Amino acid sequence: MSVAVAITGMGCVTAAGLGVDALWQAARDGDPKVSRLEGDEFARSHVKIAARAPFDMADHFTPNQARTLDRFSALAIVAAKEAIEAARAEPREWGDRVALIIGTGIGGIETTASMYGSFTSGTRGDPMAIPKIMPNAAACQVAMAFGITGTLLATAGACSSSAQAIGLGLQLIRAGIVDRAIVGGSEAMVIPSSMLAWEMLRVLTPTAQRPFSKGRDGMMMGEGAGVLVLERLDLAQERGAPIVGMLRGYGTTSDAKDLLRADPVRSSAAISRALADAELAPSDIAYCNAHGTGTIANDVAEAEALSLVFGESLPNLAVSSTKPVHGHLIGAAGAVEAIVTVKALNEGIAPPTINFLEPDPAMHPINCVPNTAQPISGKIGISNSFAFGGINCSLVFSAA
Repeated sequence: MSVAVAITGMGCVTAAGLGVDALWQAARDGDPKVSRLEGDEFARSHVKIAARAPFDMADHFTPNQARTLDRFSALAIVAAKEAIEAARAEPREWGDRVALIIGTGIGGIETTASMYGSFTSGTRGDPMAIPKIMPNAAACQVAMAFGITGTLLATAGACSSSAQAIGLGLQLIRAGIVDRAIVGGSEAMVIPSSMLAWEMLRVLTPTAQRPFSKGRDGMMMGEGAGVLVLERLDLAQERGAPIVGMLRGYGTTSDAKDLLRADPVRSSAAISRALADAELAPSDIAYCNAHGTGTIANDVAEAEALSLVFGESLPNLAVSSTKPVHGHLIGAAGAVEAIVTVKALNEGIAPPTINFLEPDPAMHPINCVPNTAQPISGKIGISNSFAFGGINCSLVFSAA
């Protein structure tokens, strides 16, 4: 039997606002946090919507602190603060026996865009640009903010980045390398140049994200951060830490086939590996927080992957995508959706897939919890993250 790993704290910043409660309320109620992208800087964009976090760095950092931070690092620090405080933890006391792993899809792109502006205009650039841009900046800034001196890692696996971070944390604890891991991800790319790049890829919806629905036409960009504190269950109990859930399993695979189009066979293999890692059967799973981007091809692939794993038990599985509420957070998606999954299992509620119109006849039928939340009786669920480049991750959670 593998080492039991508890989740003792969670924190996030999303378009729903600061904190886990705000995120869960929006996801549960199907309350989309959509912002209009106004101003001359977005004049070239056909897509004018995103799920922007209502986050002002000046509310959390002094001017001297802020000058060393890209927005993605700032979001990570604030999310980590909530998670660590919720866990009633003192990471400085954990020394070498704690890991910190923060994922991102692209890193400090806001600073990158600013430096390009300085280059084209001939103005002086930011002398702190490189340490703000680097993909490990968020992890390093969180480590400095909370005195975390153990293993420090940054994952960069596109939309699976923070799911990888969570999975690696589980593996490090089970292997006995560390006793605890602070894991998650952060992303902040709702800026004109990034939005235009995504628009050119033809994966953004100009209207509304509709995962698994006929008539879907793409995803909505989001921004934010999510962080979870993982601990060996026995040590968490020993110090009287709150137990908010359990991390039961992790599976990951590579498609090795296409940069953009998901392979349902390899996606299903990631889910199967996660279930095997958790020593569970498909019939044990009550809820799936799907990757569910709302793109035409990828939703078909995910539904097929689920059918390959769950077979006859699939009709009993509540499958929802909460991305239409909080947007696609890319490198932070896995962590934010892990938080939603844990809350769903504890509350016994599958949050809805909003904006659903009608089933897509080209897709394997699933119960995508259309538009209205549904009760779930089981206490075990999975969260899927399937990234560009063919990086597939699935995580298994259970209620506290």
